[in-house]
Amino acid sequence: MRHWHGNGFGPGHGPGNWGLAVMAFVTLLVVVVLVLLAIALFRYITRSRQPLPHGPGAAGAPGVGPGGPHGWGHGPTPEQVLADRFARGEIDAEEYRHRLETLRPPGGPSGPGGPGEG
Repeated sequence: MRHWHGNGFGPGHGPGNWGLAVMAFVTLLVVVVLVLLAIALFRYITRSRQPLPHGPGAAGAPGVGPGGPHGWGHGPTPEQVLADRFARGEIDAEEYRHRLETLRPPGGPSGPGGPGEG
């Protein structure tokens, strides 16, 4: 007569050799997938924080190249750089408006004779 020990393991009740092999394989597979995901996340985070390339060799960068908003070899406009600084919280709204007025020429898009007038 056998006594019940409550753990379910004993002769004929355990996972067996094939069961142990499958559990080891699945565990190894999960660890490999987690490591690959960690590497991919690290590369994504570090790549997204790098500044965009500028200059003639920057073809393929967003906004650079034929058909881009700035043509060949040009980076973001001064207004875009200022807007990015404002969006990141480096400057406040008053400083943003003051610098934007300084950057724009008097007869430019926001000045007299610009779009919407006439």
